[in-house]
Amino acid sequence: MCASAASDSIKVAPASGGIERIEAHFHGDAFEAHRHDTYALGLTLQGVQAFRYRGIVRYSQPGDIIVLHPDEVHDGGAGTDEGLRYRMMYLPPEMLIGPLGDKPRGLPFVSSPVIADRAFAANLSDVMRDLDGAIDDLQLDEVLTGIADGLLRHSDGNGKTPVKAPDQIGVRKACDFLQAHSDRQVNSAELENISGLDRFTLARHFRMSLGTSPHRYLVMRRLERARGMIGSGRSLVDIALETGFSDQAHFTRHFKKAHGMTPGRWASLCFRT
Repeated sequence: MCASAASDSIKVAPASGGIERIEAHFHGDAFEAHRHDTYALGLTLQGVQAFRYRGIVRYSQPGDIIVLHPDEVHDGGAGTDEGLRYRMMYLPPEMLIGPLGDKPRGLPFVSSPVIADRAFAANLSDVMRDLDGAIDDLQLDEVLTGIADGLLRHSDGNGKTPVKAPDQIGVRKACDFLQAHSDRQVNSAELENISGLDRFTLARHFRMSLGTSPHRYLVMRRLERARGMIGSGRSLVDIALETGFSDQAHFTRHFKKAHGMTPGRWASLCFRT
């Protein structure tokens, strides 16, 4: 997987429930023809990504989404001399059985491997932005739901996920539970029991009702508590652990994503005398 340029590299994220994620920097040709038994879903970040797929050379530019169907032969590399930076995730197709719903359907096939879709891109960007941490249980539900919806929108069958009015009572019960238990890991099975909704229906109804996901809602409640504790004299490590983050680095990544600065910088600005 190594190319000739000294600056070429691949960063591999921790394994997350069967999903693999990478960030790659390449100049020239990077990969010879090969195929995966997974979906390969990617975002081009810099440069032009060139690859041959189903007999045609394709080009992906920054902001484009790449969707490669399982078992389709492709190669890959930089399309220009400036090189290429992109992120990719490899998703086992069996993980989409639940998110695709009960309606009998084949595995969604997206005939154009380079697409533009802001909602789909935002979903992929969220799960591929932080390659230092694993994907936790609640975030995985959100990610799989978004991917299933995106693949269906662009598939040959143009399948649509049925839209129902959100179950406000179930969503409210989930909110109350997340607020009460924000200091620990909450798993999807707990929210299914509390809300009476399966995890993928809850993810959709939660977003329809609140504009966010259960995972994001939980993280923001943790950050809300943490902000109130900053300046108390307690260390950021202690604050991170007490508010439900796995460690200070985990806390810092989410804080910076939400507030645009580290918790240490926040503390120095808010409590400077």
